[in-house]
Amino acid sequence: MKLDSLKQLLLGLCLGLSTPALIAADMPGAQEVLIASSLHAASSTPAANGSTTLAIHMEPHGEWHGYWKQPGDVGLAPKLTWHLPEGVSVGEVAYPLPQTLLIDGMMNNVYGQPYALLTELTIADCLAVGTALPIRLDMQYLACRHDACVPERASLQTTLHVGNGEPDPALAADFVEWRKALPRPLAVPASFTVTDQLLRLHVPLPASVEITDPHLFSATKQAIVDAAPQRFERNESMLTIETRVGTQATDSFMATLALGNGLGLELEARREVPAAEAETGVVVVLLALAGAVVGGLLLNLMPCVFPILSLKAMSLARAGTSAGAARREGLAYTAGVMAMCMALGGGLLALRAGGTQIGWAFQLQDPRMILLLLLLTCVIAFNMAGLFELRSINAGAELTQRDGAAGAFWTGVLAAFVATPCTGPFMAAALGTALILPPLAGMLVFAGLGFGIALPFLLLGFIPALQRRMPKPGLWMATLRHLLAVPMFLTMLALLWVLGQQVSTNVLTACVGYAMLAAFGLWLTGLRQRAMKPRAWLPAVLAILLAGSLGLNQLAQASAQPKAAVSQQAFDREKLARLQEGNKPVFLYFTADWCMTCKVNEQVAIDRSATAEAFAEAGVEMMRGDWTNGDPEITAFLEQHGRSGVPLYLWYTPGQREPLTLPQILGPDTLIEQVRP
Repeated sequence: MKLDSLKQLLLGLCLGLSTPALIAADMPGAQEVLIASSLHAASSTPAANGSTTLAIHMEPHGEWHGYWKQPGDVGLAPKLTWHLPEGVSVGEVAYPLPQTLLIDGMMNNVYGQPYALLTELTIADCLAVGTALPIRLDMQYLACRHDACVPERASLQTTLHVGNGEPDPALAADFVEWRKALPRPLAVPASFTVTDQLLRLHVPLPASVEITDPHLFSATKQAIVDAAPQRFERNESMLTIETRVGTQATDSFMATLALGNGLGLELEARREVPAAEAETGVVVVLLALAGAVVGGLLLNLMPCVFPILSLKAMSLARAGTSAGAARREGLAYTAGVMAMCMALGGGLLALRAGGTQIGWAFQLQDPRMILLLLLLTCVIAFNMAGLFELRSINAGAELTQRDGAAGAFWTGVLAAFVATPCTGPFMAAALGTALILPPLAGMLVFAGLGFGIALPFLLLGFIPALQRRMPKPGLWMATLRHLLAVPMFLTMLALLWVLGQQVSTNVLTACVGYAMLAAFGLWLTGLRQRAMKPRAWLPAVLAILLAGSLGLNQLAQASAQPKAAVSQQAFDREKLARLQEGNKPVFLYFTADWCMTCKVNEQVAIDRSATAEAFAEAGVEMMRGDWTNGDPEITAFLEQHGRSGVPLYLWYTPGQREPLTLPQILGPDTLIEQVRP
């Protein structure tokens, strides 16, 4: 068939699906049923607690044909809607072997001759003999020929009665033939590998089984290219089929293998991971795990983690604990950190599995989460400053006086939550890998990140020599505690600044008021504690709950403040492609207002007059991607470069398509050296 015929087929299909009457009006015999259908039961008196086979017999007329359950490149599978009485159910429909129909390079899986779809009807044991069983099937299917397609409908009915299960002798021979047309299930699973866009399927098949005209029909759409050539090779008891892999990446797919002479096998193909690929996968996981551990360890030194340093310093200053208690607290702290990292990682993987384009530190892209973290930081800061005493949140001290491990655990939870908004060296690549690994391997990487963050505390708990180097307790601890309140207050300011980039000025002002309300409740609690009054904690709890509920309610109703334009070079894929075609260098960087590393780099290297002068002389085009509020397009772009978070700095040299990835920590002259080597 020529290309014009293919166009007619596609046009007929589209028109047929929407307005079949338009096609039928110009088609000889179109008022007739193009594929006749009827419903039959192997037994008109199926037994209770038994079953019988139903056959949907389809008879195409003339040049018309129907479609298999996976129609191929063009067509639609039948849609069946059963209406059954109570106590009756049907199983999965079994399809006979289809035929191939290749039209101008497009492969269809069709039935051009009469055929029957079979299903098993099951009768409950509670139905009495003689009970009428009205069975109705509403069916939609597509009838096609070389120049047009017409959707048809049919409503098929039959009434059975509960009886002894004797088969209908008038239909016995028909059911024998219909069952013979079904493919037989392959007892063992087949396996396949994918290399260079080629799929090699290995089917265990005894040498005694004759093969005359084989063809592989994939029941999973786009698992293979239906129209691609199929090469068959037989080696004793193994049949190998080679064809092009489809666009739907999968670890398994269902298929039917036609052997010729009406014989076929129904099989499940499972992906086989070659030994070399498996070893490579293990190496990738181990490298990602090592990078996460080292990245977590270095995260303790990053400027975005002042709160975690404060919490650790307070715990380090505590002395006088036994060796056993130190080990328990070290383990509890590690468990808290790892639990929070795995919870964040698991939430990230779950959201991405649902189709949401987000990356690491997604929690700081939600103003409500920032507000809750702001209130929590407010409590810790004023507690450290001595405004009140509340042991349950005293830098991870005892949740109860009898259990120091509980306090260490919750300190770890809080420390991990505050410490993970930004990515640092080693960590970015590791987390980027975690997002494309299988879920269990990805969770292992997130656990490694938590282990790295907690490692200093864990070593302190298990190495007595480090414990002996800790200073003795004394009055200096109270002074240190007050000093460590300063970075917590600075963290509050940073959170307010991030929140200000996401909400309006009025909402930001209100959130400051909610923090002041929480501080007022904490002050009242401190007064009551010093006066030795009962239930001294009540004002603080009420104030924090009120502040949190009011703030969350307002943020839920407020609209985010529109972002101010970042010059005329905001990140845009199309604009970036046009800039790459020019003869000027391009500097592209991705940042977020909650990423302290990003802000430090901007102050040190990017937003400098010397950098601006060097860029102006060299004609450098600068493009900025703002990930503060979460941008799916930026998230996808980061993933393409193996990153799951910011910062990311890319330098495009004229004439080169692939960019140079610059370090995550920029020096004052890092960018200047790109234009003035």
